[in-house]
Amino acid sequence: MARKGSVTRKTNETDIQLLINLDGTGVSKIDSGIAFVDHMLTLVAVHGLFDLELKAVGDLDVDHHHTIEDVGLVLGEAISQGLKDRKGIKRYGHAVVPMDDSLAAVTVDLSNRPYLVCHIPESIDFGIPLTPSLTREFFRAVSQKGGMNLHINAAYGENDHHLIESIFKAFGRALDQAASLDDRIAGVPSSKGAL
Repeated sequence: MARKGSVTRKTNETDIQLLINLDGTGVSKIDSGIAFVDHMLTLVAVHGLFDLELKAVGDLDVDHHHTIEDVGLVLGEAISQGLKDRKGIKRYGHAVVPMDDSLAAVTVDLSNRPYLVCHIPESIDFGIPLTPSLTREFFRAVSQKGGMNLHINAAYGENDHHLIESIFKAFGRALDQAASLDDRIAGVPSSKGAL
């Protein structure tokens, strides 16, 4: 049975449709209206081997915040849908990804207990739509709706593009690991018997 999630969100600020297949091959078709965000989500799909389709229309004339946060909410909800009852998943995932001058480590626990810890250097002169604060907002939304404990530690970086790219690649890889099925796990991977 394919593990897919499909979510539509329509507000006065955004109109978003997203489909994810957790057991995909890394194929994506993404249009958020923000080219850099499209690039980052493509990296999540490629490095996580998720099939991802996204169409988002937002009030970009105001700024990028509403669109970026709402895409995070929809992505998190779709991931949670795709995980279904979370039986048989490995639950934990960790990836460390270098991108030239930058290094990011992302750790995921699909515990159904949302929590975000996000450390990104503030000293970088960000010239891209995903500033440190918007990157945190995006992943906070993913964490909340995805039911994941998410730790992002970007140790260093000199180039804003490289730093954010290393985070998104590491997130895709860590999520793929955590969402992967293990035949040895009969139910949910918890001593409580529930996630």
